[in-house]
Amino acid sequence: MDELKIQMLGGFSLRLGDRELQDTDTRSKKVWVLLAYLIIHREQTVTQRTLIDLLWGDEPDSTNPENALRITMHRTRTLLEQLSPELGRGMILRRRGGYQWNGGGEVDSERFEALCRKTTEDPELRLRNLMEAISLYRGDYLPRQSGEVWVVSTAAYLHNLFVSAAQEAVELLIQQGRSHEAAGVCRRCLALEPYHECFCRELMQLLAAAGDRRGAAEVYDRLSKRLFDDFGISPSEETRAVYRATAHSPEDRVLSIDDVMGNLRESDAPSGALQCDFDYFRIVCHALSRTMERSGGAAHVALLDVISTAEREMPRQTMDRVMGQLSQQIRLSLRRGDVFCQCSASQFTVLLRWANFENCQMICDRILRSFRRAYPYVPIRIAYQIRPLTPERPAETE
Repeated sequence: MDELKIQMLGGFSLRLGDRELQDTDTRSKKVWVLLAYLIIHREQTVTQRTLIDLLWGDEPDSTNPENALRITMHRTRTLLEQLSPELGRGMILRRRGGYQWNGGGEVDSERFEALCRKTTEDPELRLRNLMEAISLYRGDYLPRQSGEVWVVSTAAYLHNLFVSAAQEAVELLIQQGRSHEAAGVCRRCLALEPYHECFCRELMQLLAAAGDRRGAAEVYDRLSKRLFDDFGISPSEETRAVYRATAHSPEDRVLSIDDVMGNLRESDAPSGALQCDFDYFRIVCHALSRTMERSGGAAHVALLDVISTAEREMPRQTMDRVMGQLSQQIRLSLRRGDVFCQCSASQFTVLLRWANFENCQMICDRILRSFRRAYPYVPIRIAYQIRPLTPERPAETE
């Protein structure tokens, strides 16, 4: 007879031969919660009281919770019989005032944990175990039951185990010169963990080492956009440093002055000021402050905050559209040599060079008037703050 295969990573399903049950196939959440709990605790008999508390908490939806449990158990057994007739009653046994899973089956989360924890002196065998474990991890543990208290700690534990296993596998693959496979592991991890900067940095370095600097830059751009869109933040300084070192590392070939000038040329430059990301905005500010330290002059940084005046919270999609509209007005209201960037989901920062405080106020007011003329009915107000950019002083050496 075929062995029962139970998946709990990335989804919950039971497969027997060519038949499969998935927790997305039925609306009965309690049936699948009951089923998962019995399978996880299959080494013991689970009492009726435990199952009633699990399914209905302190306030059962029935004046007869024991009968409600019997009905739910009947539905669970009926579901299991879709795998094989008469199998439901044999998989869940009634004994000593409780129930116990008797269906056996290989559980992917248990196999995954065993492979990760399996120690060996042979690095090749260790790598094979890790690669098999990584292939088993299709996503978070019991994702549709993630709100259950008894799932949370196990899900966090297995997630951390997956990250550690993947990091170790990447290191072993690099040691063996299997960089392409290491990059594949990083890509798989980023597909499941798109915010994990460690795998982003590793993948950028692997791609750059293979000569694919454009690919390295694309990895960073995806991470940067996702972090900014979802959380309004930028990648860490460590990740930005890897990006600068990999995506913009020196060319292997000798360049002519024409090559250099061609790379420096701005193609399809729009009119108005230059918009960049925050990392390059910082670099421009550093360069300007160094120049000011030597030659004097004044420069200021303005922070523009977009604040909704609508009664309800503005949807993110609407805010993104407003920020795009404001970006256009900033660009057209500033000089061609000015620089600005979007620094959060609802803020822009502008570098105003060779302008005193009063002039900076006039520039910001001009931006606000320009936006209001173009978009008079958008339910927002724009506030701004201005601070001077101070010259960089070289650190004193003893």
